[in-house]
Amino acid sequence: MLRAAFFWIFLAVTCGYALWRGRKYERISAGICIAATIVSAFGFFVMRRFHPIDYSGLQTSDLIVDTFVLVSFVLIALRSDRFWPLWVAGLQLTISMSHLMKAIKPDLLPMAYAAAERFWSYPTLLIIMLAAWRQHQRMVSNRGPAARA
Repeated sequence: MLRAAFFWIFLAVTCGYALWRGRKYERISAGICIAATIVSAFGFFVMRRFHPIDYSGLQTSDLIVDTFVLVSFVLIALRSDRFWPLWVAGLQLTISMSHLMKAIKPDLLPMAYAAAERFWSYPTLLIIMLAAWRQHQRMVSNRGPAARA
């Protein structure tokens, strides 16, 4: 429960900053992360009624959400003029590959599957926040000393 609360706070801080200071692609990426987290949480509660969420089998609701997020991040990486979307798309590919590994090897340890699926969300959010911070720094430095006074 403490881990979930920490993640929601981390999500709010990083995406909130990206929405506040970022430009188009940072904001879109933050929105994707927020939407994916909400849909995943809703899917968790719905799927829990049908079978336990213990990562002993393929998590189809997470697979669908992670595939949508991967496609979205790849599209952002293809359209953006920055390098950070490639990192975010690559990390999301790693998350998506955890589902493929579980489908190929059903006896994959549940904790390894859960960790592979969840861990890379933290660096992804951090990269989006840092991208927004760098964008803001570029905007401030382009204004010149007279604009900062």
